[in-house]
Amino acid sequence: MIRRFGEPFQSGKPYRLRPGAYAILWNGEELLTTIQDGDDPEFQLPGGGIDPGEHPIPALHREVMEETGWAMATPRKLGAFRRFVYMPEYGYWAEKLCSVYIARPVLQRGPPIEPDHSAVWMSPADAARLLGNEGDRHFVRQLFVL
Repeated sequence: MIRRFGEPFQSGKPYRLRPGAYAILWNGEELLTTIQDGDDPEFQLPGGGIDPGEHPIPALHREVMEETGWAMATPRKLGAFRRFVYMPEYGYWAEKLCSVYIARPVLQRGPPIEPDHSAVWMSPADAARLLGNEGDRHFVRQLFVL
């Protein structure tokens, strides 16, 4: 059974399954996170949706590069969680199936190419407190025994 974080399932909402891949990027001292400017900015693990027909690992590499400007290496899956959310950028309700990986950031190729994203380094303890979604915080706390 996959653990759920956040809002419960609401009967009658037309949820679409939205698989995604997210990375805990650890350089041995800090985690590389991302923040997106907007009305309610919050720190996030880099990652995002897996396009139809796309494998999770290439999707993870693509999303990390878009949101942070960094290349990564050696992704290893830690687990997964579910969230039921409204996605205003797409205009629909989603059942997000979030696969979480640990990986090593290896090369900054440039700034984030995703509009309004910034890459932010922080300690695991800060990430466990500041990441905007409960599922992300859970995996950081579990990995670093916080």
